[in-house]
Amino acid sequence: MGMLKEFKDFTLRGNVVDLAVAVIIGAAFGAIVSSLVDDVITPLLLTPALKAANAQDLDKLSWGAVKYGKFLAAVIKFVIIAFILFLIVKSFKSMEHKKVPAAAEPTTSEKLLAEIRDSLKK
Repeated sequence: MGMLKEFKDFTLRGNVVDLAVAVIIGAAFGAIVSSLVDDVITPLLLTPALKAANAQDLDKLSWGAVKYGKFLAAVIKFVIIAFILFLIVKSFKSMEHKKVPAAAEPTTSEKLLAEIRDSLKK
């Protein structure tokens, strides 16, 4: 049970959760940047050069087409991932702030029973 508590304390530490979120967000944002370069910017740069080439070369024309849909899909995936991470972090933070209530003071009869128990042990 002690190791489980240590693991829970470790995972709920702010810097561990923040690091995990940063890695996931970084990977998702990297996909957006890659899509922007591969599907939008590069085809825009290559399209004028392809127009000057032979119009019958369909492979080159389809290769030079701007793929806005793939870029928008990457952006939508990023937003979904970010929202899910927000919900996860919010639930971790709420679990972190829940405190176990302190034990109530023993009543007079409980104190007396404890004294009797202790005297019987002797």
